[in-house]
Amino acid sequence: MRINKFVAQATGLSRRAADAAIEAGRVTVNGEKPAAGYDTTDDDTVTLDGRAITPDVKTITIMLNKPVGYVCSRNGQGSQTIYDLLPPELHHLKPVGRLDKNSSGLLLLTNDGQLAYEFTHPSRHKSKVYVVELDMPLQPLHRQMISDHGIMLKDGISKFEIEPIDDKASDMNLERQRASRGAAESVNSFHAEAAGRAPLYRITMHEGRNRQIRRTFAALGYSVVKLHRTTFGEYTLQNLMSGETRSL
Repeated sequence: MRINKFVAQATGLSRRAADAAIEAGRVTVNGEKPAAGYDTTDDDTVTLDGRAITPDVKTITIMLNKPVGYVCSRNGQGSQTIYDLLPPELHHLKPVGRLDKNSSGLLLLTNDGQLAYEFTHPSRHKSKVYVVELDMPLQPLHRQMISDHGIMLKDGISKFEIEPIDDKASDMNLERQRASRGAAESVNSFHAEAAGRAPLYRITMHEGRNRQIRRTFAALGYSVVKLHRTTFGEYTLQNLMSGETRSL
């Protein structure tokens, strides 16, 4: 295993931060400074700042219901990060894909590289479902344009399925779920907060370019007021409350 990957897996540092630690001389292998591309073996003793480290071989995957206002990185540059929501023993996990600062909902974090690949590589076609509130009702023609032909963005055609959500049905469902589980909040709180505003839409897509949903609607003159992911592949939020995690 390359020394930077070894350090990253053992400490939770990003690969870039691990490279910086190696370059700064904070990392030793068998008491000596390693070259940047050094390949570790089972017989090597690796230390960071004088403390022996070993990669975490146990794979861990969790689901986080990410609140609005948190960024999916270790360095928030003044903003709160998703790691502020996690206990220190989970800080080595890495997000599988991203949700931007102003979006909320289902986020997977793992130290399982194969799982991350399965969920992010375009060839795997993992579906993602979002509930979106726009600043005004979506015109039928625009809905058809997005779903049937797609909208040309700078990085290519953007196409996804759009389904209007019946607010009245959502409110009825919310009341049933409040009665059954003591007003637990997840996607239903999103519906409740949006009551009386522009209609909600359920969006299903199989790719995940940077801010793709927001940019697609912006190209047609709309603004996304709220964006909440409820499903990623076979995983759904269910009744996971905002800011809470669940082991998978």
